[in-house]
Amino acid sequence: MHFWKYQALGNDYIVMDGRVQTAPSADLVRRICDRHFGVGSDGILWHEEAGGGIALRIYNPDGSEAEKSGNGLRIFARYLFDRGLVAGDPFAVTTPGGRVSCHVLDGGARVQVEMGRVSFSSREVPVVGPEREVLEETLSIGGEEVVFSAATVGNPHCVILREKVTREEACRLGPLLEHHTALFPNRTNVQFVQVLGDRSIQIEIWERGAGYTLASGSSSCAAAAVAHRLGRVGREITVRMPGGDLDVVLDARMHAQQTGPVGAVAEGDVARELISSAT
Repeated sequence: MHFWKYQALGNDYIVMDGRVQTAPSADLVRRICDRHFGVGSDGILWHEEAGGGIALRIYNPDGSEAEKSGNGLRIFARYLFDRGLVAGDPFAVTTPGGRVSCHVLDGGARVQVEMGRVSFSSREVPVVGPEREVLEETLSIGGEEVVFSAATVGNPHCVILREKVTREEACRLGPLLEHHTALFPNRTNVQFVQVLGDRSIQIEIWERGAGYTLASGSSSCAAAAVAHRLGRVGREITVRMPGGDLDVVLDARMHAQQTGPVGAVAEGDVARELISSAT
């Protein structure tokens, strides 16, 4: 199994060409992504074709699948560009979370992705209960009351505004919120957001199926959209994360565009021994 590895603001993914090999089992995904016994990554990007076009499946390190990943899409676009499968013009990629447009910039150093419309609809996220926009609702979790909003960019997000954000809180409350399936039936990504000004926010991220994450493109879009919807920031937002900064632009219809860096890490083959040990 040949692979390419890239990172986007410290969020690293392995890319594999599913057009020439069989999709991995959940156990093999977990083994490959393991940072001690495998190659190590925040997930696997699986290159496929759909209707004659480019398609992407996204595997989380726990073996589950994600609908969409902003950093993953930037990495995938860079991989396609490096392999000569796309040029400098915008191109479409089909994901389980919807069709997006990618544009490779600066010879691959940066990639821009049109992520689609951000929705706060309980039916679309989804969030249990009557149909509504899920904005500033209260939830008891981990022995405290938190005020949260929910959004989807093709995948679910729970967004919590704080005066100050910390990794410790993300790691403490993140897993409880991710697995609160009585409210989030498909589980959820979680962002803790600190508004720094009209054009910038700081976020800490707990990612569904991956855990604490240095950066996330879809999380950045969801957090920026919630902060904008609540009147805390404008439409052009710099999202600051432990892994670095990402630029998000929201249009009047709440369509999100994200632009950020991508770096190549490695290329190689997964050892047969690792593959044969998976169930």
